[in-house]
Amino acid sequence: MPVLNPAFACNRFFEELCKIPHGSYNESAVADWLVSFAKQRGLSYDRDDLHNVIIRKPASAGYEAHPPVMLQAHTDMVCEKNADCTHDFSKDPLQLFIEDGWLKARGTTLGADDGQGVSWMLAILDDASLRHPPLECVFTVQEEVGLCGALHLDAAKIVSRRMINLDGGGECTTDVSSSGGMRVRVAFDGTQEQTALPCYRLFLSGLRGGHSGALIHKGLGSANHIFFRILYALVRQGMDVRLASLSGGLKENAIARECECIFASATPIAALEQAVEETCHAVATELGPADAGMKAALSLAPQLQSALDAPSSQRLIRLGFLLPNGLQCMSPNIPDLPIVSLNLGRVTLEGGHAGFLFSVRSPMDSARKELYERIAGIAELLGASAAISNDYPGWAYEKDSPIREALRAVLHRHGLELEEIATHGGLETGVFKGKIPRMDIVTFGPISENGHTPEERLNIASFERCYTWLTELLSGL
Repeated sequence: MPVLNPAFACNRFFEELCKIPHGSYNESAVADWLVSFAKQRGLSYDRDDLHNVIIRKPASAGYEAHPPVMLQAHTDMVCEKNADCTHDFSKDPLQLFIEDGWLKARGTTLGADDGQGVSWMLAILDDASLRHPPLECVFTVQEEVGLCGALHLDAAKIVSRRMINLDGGGECTTDVSSSGGMRVRVAFDGTQEQTALPCYRLFLSGLRGGHSGALIHKGLGSANHIFFRILYALVRQGMDVRLASLSGGLKENAIARECECIFASATPIAALEQAVEETCHAVATELGPADAGMKAALSLAPQLQSALDAPSSQRLIRLGFLLPNGLQCMSPNIPDLPIVSLNLGRVTLEGGHAGFLFSVRSPMDSARKELYERIAGIAELLGASAAISNDYPGWAYEKDSPIREALRAVLHRHGLELEEIATHGGLETGVFKGKIPRMDIVTFGPISENGHTPEERLNIASFERCYTWLTELLSGL
């Protein structure tokens, strides 16, 4: 039985999408579905080697002479789940349910970011009764891991010079500028040795997490950053810590909610527990009500055969402690807007090899470069290396935007006012603006909350209402 009202086509397509695994780097099955959709309806399409898909729909009767419009959304989702959730994002469908008018997924992210836009485009492509100009529906991939699909897409295949990005939110808000960003990876190799020492598991949880572009300045705790602060406190007090494995966070652009490690130690467990408790108390006091749920648990673990030796462990812990993280600078011109930040979203240690994955954000190229140089310099001092995997541009504000004014007029007819906002998040709009400088861009989306966390939820009434307004917008272009 469908969870959502099937009378709205966008609801049907959203549920179909949620049956198909579509985390970042795993979008091929969704691309197959999109291509099959286009073939069944006789629509022309393109699919590239990264699984970006463009589906084109001719103008409706009377709109043949109107300039074309590009609709755009990304097919990948952030795959976050609660620690006790057994969901397998590589094969399991999302378990949808409704709570007080909000759509959620049980124990996992929902993927409304950006399943909302994908579903809207499919509903529009499927409806022969709508009035609209020629349409180019662009479905990009790997947005959540650095806008890779948009960067890879061949812009020569796009003829539109008007674009509606459907990765927005808030119903009455539209983004008018975005931050540029880069993905930075730090690699560390240590020396392993056999060990017969007692082994422990340290698990940090209870933090809120969330999108690092939207929430980096809200005083939230990063489990990865806090975890290395705890480990460094142990080492600074002369305690024995020999790391064997480490795993924190899931994505570089999500503020880490949980982190855990297994380590061997000759230090009595009572001393370890006291030091962990004291450090966590200090951190909790600093976080205050902004992120009040943090908790740490230290317990015995099964005996290990090997772990990093003491010098390697100390170097790795110092590296994690010294690497910068979080908000660096707020805008002097726009209230409540961060303009320089970095997020240590993912840390790992396995087989003696450790990795740190950062999302670095700023609309200023020089600020992103300076943060990378700082990361690389600290890494070099402690025997590690740093590398940039991608670097994407920001999107500068343009005062005159006919398509933004068209959206403003639609909302005004419904008694609402359009609010323009600037975001610290990286948007595909910046990439498309860089590729096609004459593109006139507006963003649009329904009300949703808690993106990139298992608490993500989509307001169903807003989702349906905004779809109707989107079709109204197209009919006036």
